[in-house]
Amino acid sequence: MSIVKAIGLVAEFKDFLKEYKVLALAIAFIMGVAATALIKSLVDNIVMPTVSAFIPNGAWKTYTLIVGPFNWGIGAFIGELVNFVIIAFVVFLMAKFIMKEDKVTKK
Repeated sequence: MSIVKAIGLVAEFKDFLKEYKVLALAIAFIMGVAATALIKSLVDNIVMPTVSAFIPNGAWKTYTLIVGPFNWGIGAFIGELVNFVIIAFVVFLMAKFIMKEDKVTKK
């Protein structure tokens, strides 16, 4: 490959990155991962200990429901469900207040 073709390929790659906003997407992904870790910590360390008051021995993550031959581990599912609801609510608040939307609508 000649130097001219290599330089053209690099310029085309830079245009691709700019056009598809790859850097902004990468930053948003990293922020999303950090926010998820923060919310998971909130749920695991604050919300679920409150829930564990209603589950014997406070072992909510290992709580299982046995119905006949079925052994359902619902403790971990409840934790993930609470995580999802909190994350969805935070996304709603971001759309509502940060983006200054009067009503969150499908676009």
